[in-house]
Amino acid sequence: MITKQIEVMKGMPMLDVGGISMYYSIKGEGVPIVFIHPPLLTSANFHYQEKQLSHTNQVITFDIRGHGRSHRSEKPLSYSLIAEDIIQLLDHLKIKKAFICGYSTGGSIALEFMLRHAERSYGGIIISGMSEASDLYLRQKISLARKLTSLSSVKLLARAIAWGNSQTKETFNLLYDEAIKGDTQNIGQYYEYSLQYNCTNQLKNIHLPNLLLYGSKDKLFHRYAKLLHQNLPNSKLKYLIKEKHQLPTKASDELNQLITHFVQVNSKQTQT
Repeated sequence: MITKQIEVMKGMPMLDVGGISMYYSIKGEGVPIVFIHPPLLTSANFHYQEKQLSHTNQVITFDIRGHGRSHRSEKPLSYSLIAEDIIQLLDHLKIKKAFICGYSTGGSIALEFMLRHAERSYGGIIISGMSEASDLYLRQKISLARKLTSLSSVKLLARAIAWGNSQTKETFNLLYDEAIKGDTQNIGQYYEYSLQYNCTNQLKNIHLPNLLLYGSKDKLFHRYAKLLHQNLPNSKLKYLIKEKHQLPTKASDELNQLITHFVQVNSKQTQT
């Protein structure tokens, strides 16, 4: 499919992918990094990465179909569909390869992208992510979020999630205002798919370098950190001391330093 850029109100960059308009942002120059957000949240979750990493890299963010400023998708959301949207975005920007960075369930999409499109990636950066949602507590949390979405309680859910990912009132307002723009059905589909997804048995097929970043206090996700580290052939695991799950917004300085170093080292290795 030939993609085309279209401009809408206030000059927002939008890309036509499969008949829907997808919002994206690109800042800076250098080795590209694509960031993938979890359900309900949007590309706004990476505003600290845009601000800091764009000094040395090309930072690419986008709102997944039916989230934030991207239009509603008639096709049900799946990780393979989102991965294809990323490919169309890279093609449109004339980018051959990029590092793929996913936060929380966005990390699962990053893994799916590397499984399907290894030739388009330098490697992965998984932030508080997982290859499956297999423990009871996490599944209950995701199921509750899915139920709140189906009950049209998106504003309540958005308030809780935006608050959990914020350190300042300004950040809360930004995350909340963008989150409530999304389509409830598509948001619910993203949550639902995260309950079904499991690529653990395929991790051995990802030979690209991967940086795994987790908070030392995010005990729930330590099992997933170890699972990824044990099964990905080329991975480095780093725990950020005294930090919890919300690393992009609550531990941005240390997180961004680790990402910068990883990208510098591995982009040089792939080019030699």
